[in-house]
Amino acid sequence: MAYDFDKIARTYDRLNRVMTLCLDCRWRRHAVKEVESREWRVENVLDVACGTGDMCLELLKQGYSVTGVDLSEEMMVIARRKAPEATYLIGNAESLPFEEETFDAVTCAFGVRNFVHLEKGLSEMLRVLKPGGRMVILELATPDSVVVRPFYYFYTKCIIPWLGSLIAGSREAYTYLPKSIERFPKDDVMVEIFHSVGAKEITHRKLTFGVCRLYIINKEAAGLSDPYVN
Repeated sequence: MAYDFDKIARTYDRLNRVMTLCLDCRWRRHAVKEVESREWRVENVLDVACGTGDMCLELLKQGYSVTGVDLSEEMMVIARRKAPEATYLIGNAESLPFEEETFDAVTCAFGVRNFVHLEKGLSEMLRVLKPGGRMVILELATPDSVVVRPFYYFYTKCIIPWLGSLIAGSREAYTYLPKSIERFPKDDVMVEIFHSVGAKEITHRKLTFGVCRLYIINKEAAGLSDPYVN
């Protein structure tokens, strides 16, 4: 079961910067660069599990029309202050309140790990994506390197809960974090899950020694002779 993020909304951004040494900002910028391919012109983007609006803000900087969806009202209070030009809705990723094929692109940064039913959430994201559009997902992961992994485990299981207690006053939330990362599927397993919900063209990359994964899913535009030109 996902953690109640309303409880840590006020300190969420500050702790993210401290925990990742601001790498989370770089990862988001990297992901936003992948939203638009050479062939596909993007105008409107849905950011699922938008939280405090960091991804929405990066998308707005590129001139996109942005809609953010999240279950946490307290997180979106901050998002509305940070990136007021975006549209925000309370909504569940597993039942998105949009018609089919509404958005040119769909993003999710560090949110799919918290889906109660992963396949249902991914299926919904694909459903609202236009044919020819792109889904871009960032997620934290356990690094593969046997050299890096011991340091990673010490940091995530000892240092991060301590930081959570010190900065957010919630050791519980930041004990949940490394556990959720450890049990979350990655790489080829995630690709198989994407295939199971109907995605076909999938690429994935490792960022910063593999502690972050970037997944790029292009939705097929079957039946369209030139699907990428608006």
